Amino acid sequence: MFRHLIDKDVELRLLENNYAEEIFKSIDSCRNHLREWLPWVDATKTFEDTKNFIEMTKKQFAANDGFQAGIWYRGEFAGVIGYHGISWCNKSISIGYWLDKRYIGKGIMTKACRVFIDYAFNDLKLNRVEIRCAENNYKSRAIPERFGFTKEGLIRDAEWLYDHHVNHVVYGMLVNEWK
Repeated sequence: MFRHLIDKDVELRLLENNYAEEIFKSIDSCRNHLREWLPWVDATKTFEDTKNFIEMTKKQFAANDGFQAGIWYRGEFAGVIGYHGISWCNKSISIGYWLDKRYIGKGIMTKACRVFIDYAFNDLKLNRVEIRCAENNYKSRAIPERFGFTKEGLIRDAEWLYDHHVNHVVYGMLVNEWK
């Protein structure tokens, strides 16, 4: 079982089946909050849906196409961060993340993102890390901005969120820009 202790409060763990209940309870408890920015919330209606997601992430890991990790804060499940597949031919990757509303504003996701960015550049030897955020999701956008990612553009109507489209802001960081 993979575990990475970031500090005394924050830990990353590769998603495993035995975490399904904690993850599902988190999603279920803040469904409206997550639904504002994430298109998959309504498709995660049951504990079984969460187990299926975890199985998919295990296949992604086994295929060397990135991975998803749970974020624990002081021993409690707080969210998920992961890679949206690796483009080995382009040496690039995209990071996605979500946090239970109870843990927003504690610097948790910033710490987790730093680990994932470092890993992409230093361990996977990639050249580019990308983060896309909904244009009006300022809390999510604050993370790549905090790290000095370059705002590269806007993708109009990039994502369908239940009853409307949202634009995505694209942020990029190159290995030679990462400190």
